[in-house]
Amino acid sequence: MEGDQDTSGFTLVTRKPCFGLPTACPNCLPAYIYLKLAHLPFQLAFNSTFPDSDELPYFETGTYVAYNNEDGGVIEKLKKDGVVNLDSQLQSLPEYLSLKALILSWLEEALAYEMWVGTEGVSAWKIYYADLPWVISKVLFYKQTYMAKTRLGITKENSEEREKQIYKRATDAYEALSTRLGEQKFLFEDRPSSLDAFFLSHILFTIQVLPETSVLRCKLLEHGNLVRYAEKLKLEFLEASSSSSSPPLHSFPSSFSRKGSKPKSKPKAEKTEEQKKFKKRARFFLAAQFLAVVIYLSVMGGVSNDELEYEDDD
Repeated sequence: MEGDQDTSGFTLVTRKPCFGLPTACPNCLPAYIYLKLAHLPFQLAFNSTFPDSDELPYFETGTYVAYNNEDGGVIEKLKKDGVVNLDSQLQSLPEYLSLKALILSWLEEALAYEMWVGTEGVSAWKIYYADLPWVISKVLFYKQTYMAKTRLGITKENSEEREKQIYKRATDAYEALSTRLGEQKFLFEDRPSSLDAFFLSHILFTIQVLPETSVLRCKLLEHGNLVRYAEKLKLEFLEASSSSSSPPLHSFPSSFSRKGSKPKSKPKAEKTEEQKKFKKRARFFLAAQFLAVVIYLSVMGGVSNDELEYEDDD
């Protein structure tokens, strides 16, 4: 695709802005920052129809669409397809692979723990479920919390041990990255990379989204050069560009169809009918999610009761 792309038609679809960030979704923010670091002009659009969809963020231009749940994520897809690749001369370096492991493994794990467990999901609720009806949002929230604990390998028996391990890894990662960065502008001296996008996203999210009582936030703030690094890049690539050349933010009522084309302008009457269809589909989706989770919780509750009865017999 490289060489014949029309940059005027680029669109990045993310979750809504919040906490002073262009998008408060920890999966969407790295993609946004990556495009900014690459100086690729694009329109930013939002989708709140499916709060737990793993397709967000996604990037589209014409018939081309790069989804978050394909080929290792949007950034990897854009690199692979030649749309924009900041890492072409870095990926074979040993330090690139080690830094990638620290940021995308240890720090990503720590952030997920803080969002769903460490801070009891206060920030996650506002990002994903605040706009939904209360009952539906509660069900989806508890479902996602359970799934996050499962991904992190947390059980009642090992919760304390896993917490110590997660925070220890995060502490080690911050120290290694602080030493590596020093007072450089980027992780690799004078050139931005996808790792800068992921790390800058992590720092901004941790500082601006997590509460002041967050253990992870406190550990990060111990490293002044990491905070300065984030402040400089935010000022140069996010705040400066958003006040000048960046197009205005707008809402994007997509239903996650994989056609890859952007909606065309229609008369007002037709647009109203289209919005009604989206609302009906959203209600159907939420109702289906609610029923599925209720059945799931009922089954899990039955299993737990059986286990308790078995233990009592002993």
